[in-house]
Amino acid sequence: MSRKSKNKGCFDGERGFTLIEALVALAIIAAVLSAIGMVIGTTVRGTRAIDQRLALTGAAETLLAQLPARNLLKPGVQNGELAGHSWRIEVAPLNVAAQEGTPTSRFVALAVSLRMQAPRGPAFQVTTVRLVPKAAE
Repeated sequence: MSRKSKNKGCFDGERGFTLIEALVALAIIAAVLSAIGMVIGTTVRGTRAIDQRLALTGAAETLLAQLPARNLLKPGVQNGELAGHSWRIEVAPLNVAAQEGTPTSRFVALAVSLRMQAPRGPAFQVTTVRLVPKAAE
């Protein structure tokens, strides 16, 4: 007389996953989803930084385009705000040492320095040179 066990073992021909296998699969899925979430977060922060930089650059281009004509540009400092960005423009003569034997120029070099600050973000600085006709002596 053989006894048959009522408990079924792992090798009885039944198919399925054990609890350990299911937990391991769940841990792998959680790790992959966590990595995907971190990549998405980094991408969103990068996109936001690019948007801020583009807005700041666009405002700087607008401001530089609105500078007075060369013959009206005077040394000094101006401050203001444009599209929520604070700005400061400094215009000063550029000290260029005249070399011996070179003819005197009809122009004065002015350094135009623009600094813009986003409301909550980076600052942007551009320095350029403008040649202004010398005043009649």
